[in-house]
Amino acid sequence: MSNVLRAWGRAFLSQWHGKLLAMSLAPFLLAVGVWAVLLYFGLQPLIDAMHGLFAEHNLFTTSTSWLRSLGLGTLTAVVVPLISMLLLLPLMIMTALIFIGLIAMPVICRHVGLRHYPQLEQRHGGSLIGSVGTAVGGMLIFIGLWLLTLPLYVFPPLAVLVQAMLWGWLTCRVMVYDVLADYASAEERRAILAEHRWRLLVIGMVSGAAGALPGAIWLGGVMAVVFFPFLAAASIWLYVLVFIFTGLWFAYYCMEALARMRARLVSAPAVDDPTPIEL
Repeated sequence: MSNVLRAWGRAFLSQWHGKLLAMSLAPFLLAVGVWAVLLYFGLQPLIDAMHGLFAEHNLFTTSTSWLRSLGLGTLTAVVVPLISMLLLLPLMIMTALIFIGLIAMPVICRHVGLRHYPQLEQRHGGSLIGSVGTAVGGMLIFIGLWLLTLPLYVFPPLAVLVQAMLWGWLTCRVMVYDVLADYASAEERRAILAEHRWRLLVIGMVSGAAGALPGAIWLGGVMAVVFFPFLAAASIWLYVLVFIFTGLWFAYYCMEALARMRARLVSAPAVDDPTPIEL
């Protein structure tokens, strides 16, 4: 695990590089702009639809008795808008992830590769289409699992733990592809995933715990509803910072693993030539 910790330290130092800090503004502003428009036109219709669903299926009585039994009776007045906001959270994550993948990850990979691994040959085993497909496919699975775990928000520690596990899987799936898309061949990427799977999952889990923190600010009940626009912007900003640090951590670890794997292949003893020597 020393390589994991070493990569973490290098990522932490690189996080404060002026170019990377400035670069974080672009995906943040784009995501905030997109969601400002979507929330302006779509938030109230979503809340109205959820209110109609609750009224049609008599869910107000069920949710009120359930929340009061858990000692959360103060949430009964805002249960519909709170659930609506929680439904939007995975979409905000996906927006931030897409903008980070398109804008930040190429910069991160160039920053790490050119500064620290200039000797690595770029074998271009990935593509932009493959990156988008990996991110979208992973997010669709993530959203489905996220919806299934929404009831866990009544017990925040368990919700944070489950989110960390989901983030661990998602970040490992997406970041490894993006980091190695230019530098590794498809075969090398699969070999690194097979050899370092558990250590990569550890990085994903720790990053997942950090990625779950923005979701925790939505647990403020009435205050979360009142300050929803500000909390949405704060969540997106935190997600951008977490994604950039996570990208750096995966970049340092994966490129080091790739460099070592190629060095092993170069230093492997050559097979003896079976051709007989004529006397």
